[in-house]
Amino acid sequence: MALKLKNSSNFVNLILIAAVSFYLIVCLPKPAYAMHIMEGFLPLGWAIFWWVVALPFFVLGLRSLTRITKATPELKLLLALAGAFTFVLSALKMPSVTGSSSHPTGTGLGAVLFGPLAMSVLGSLVLLFQALLLAHGGLTTLGANAFSMAIAGPFVAFWVYRLVMQTGKQRLAIFLAASLADLITYLITSIQLALAFPATTGGFIASFVKFAGIFAVTQVPLAISEGLLTVLVWNWLFSYGREELKMLNLINSDQ
Repeated sequence: MALKLKNSSNFVNLILIAAVSFYLIVCLPKPAYAMHIMEGFLPLGWAIFWWVVALPFFVLGLRSLTRITKATPELKLLLALAGAFTFVLSALKMPSVTGSSSHPTGTGLGAVLFGPLAMSVLGSLVLLFQALLLAHGGLTTLGANAFSMAIAGPFVAFWVYRLVMQTGKQRLAIFLAASLADLITYLITSIQLALAFPATTGGFIASFVKFAGIFAVTQVPLAISEGLLTVLVWNWLFSYGREELKMLNLINSDQ
C-alpha cells in the first residue's frame, strides 16, 4: 500500500512539473533577446571554430548517454527530467542592461547526476530546440552557445561538486555546482564575444571587461537563485527518487 502511495505521489509530482513547464514555455511567449549568441551575430570564422570545438564533446556525450541508458534503462525518466529542467530554466529571461537579458542555465543538476559529457548532448539539444522554437540563439552560433552552456558549465559543475563533496556537505556542493556552472557559462560567452569583437582601444581585455560587466549586474543574483532552486530540486529527488540516486552512486545505500 505504501509503495502504491509513493508511486502515485511521484506521478502527481511529475504531472505538476510538466504542467508548469508547459505553461512557462507555451503560455507565456515573449520576444527572445537572450544571452545565447543570436543567429548571424558571430563572424563566420568564429562560428565554424566553435562548432569544431564543440562537436567532439557531443560525440563523446552520445557514447556516454548510450552507455547509461543501456546499463540502467530505469534512469531514462531522470534523464528527461534533467533535460526539461535545463530547457525551462534557460528559457526564462530577465531584462539586463543595454536592452539585453540574462537567464539561468539549469545544467548543473544534470552534470551532477549524469556527468558533463551526457549534459553536452542534453544541453545542445535544448539549445537546438530553443533556436528553432523560441528564436533563442541560432543555428550558426549553436557551436559557440553549446560550448559555453552545454560543455564548459557542466564540466565546471561536475568538478566543483566532486571537490566540495570531499567535505561531506552535499547540498553545499549542489548549490556551488549549479551557481558556478551558471557563472562560467556567461564568462565563456563574454570571452567568445571579446575574441570575435575586440575593442579598438584595449583589444580583447577591454572588450571582455565590457561584455562581462554588462551581464554581471543580473547574472550574479541569478546564479545564486539557480543554486538555491537546484538544491530544492535535489531535496525533491532525495525524497522521491532515492533509488535512482543510489543507482548513480550519489547517495549511500543506507540513506
